[in-house]
Amino acid sequence: MIVEQIWTANAYRNFNYLIACEETGEALAVDPLDHAKCLTKARQLGWEIRQIVNTHEHGDHTGGNHAIVAATGAKLLAHQGARDKIPGIDRGLVAGDVVRVGKTVEFEVLDTPGHTMSHVCLLAHIPGPALFCGDTMFNAGAGNCHNGGHPAALYETFANQLAKLPDETLVYPGHDYIANNLNFTLDREPDNARAANLLERVSHQDPNDALVTTLGLEREINVFLRLQNPRVIERLLEADPELANKKDPRRVFLALRSLRNRW
Repeated sequence: MIVEQIWTANAYRNFNYLIACEETGEALAVDPLDHAKCLTKARQLGWEIRQIVNTHEHGDHTGGNHAIVAATGAKLLAHQGARDKIPGIDRGLVAGDVVRVGKTVEFEVLDTPGHTMSHVCLLAHIPGPALFCGDTMFNAGAGNCHNGGHPAALYETFANQLAKLPDETLVYPGHDYIANNLNFTLDREPDNARAANLLERVSHQDPNDALVTTLGLEREINVFLRLQNPRVIERLLEADPELANKKDPRRVFLALRSLRNRW
């Protein structure tokens, strides 16, 4: 599996992805908003885009669909529940589906509601676990739920799916928000040395060569995966004393998501 992370350099700081089979040159485009960059990169590498996956229905993830399909004839795949939101879906995806690219690349489809209620992530198991997570999870952060989502569903996705993936899972999100997210982690957990050191490293990184985190690293620096950390809970109690009577992970997650909305 060959992964090309494409930095769009737009105001939303989107990442697009091309994922190719090294034997056949067949490629999958994930959320190819910047269709010109995706098509150019595929042409430079000698790849043929055969499929598109939209992780969800928002325009900054679907906006390049028409141009990619017109140029390549690629088939469009997205959540089964997004058929009325994304025009031209050829294959509706449900949890457990398999998406194959060429001879060597295979993804398991995860149904991951929260950012929207029709959101999928793609999980590769070979050669090693890799998660293409759209706007569900970001480096050091979690998606918002403002436009068609729900924070309680996002918590269930984190707790029951993402948090159970192996430490070595590579994390490929839909946006480059890492510096701002690390600042939020440090606001919630000021003594998190790992987050502070990483913030110094990535504050001026070139998004064309962005750091790819692992889930093991995310467990150290992503406050939405640190729901039982005493310092995180202590800081939350300062803003919400009622949390003292109900400090379960779900309540902590929802409190963090609410604070992040206003932060």
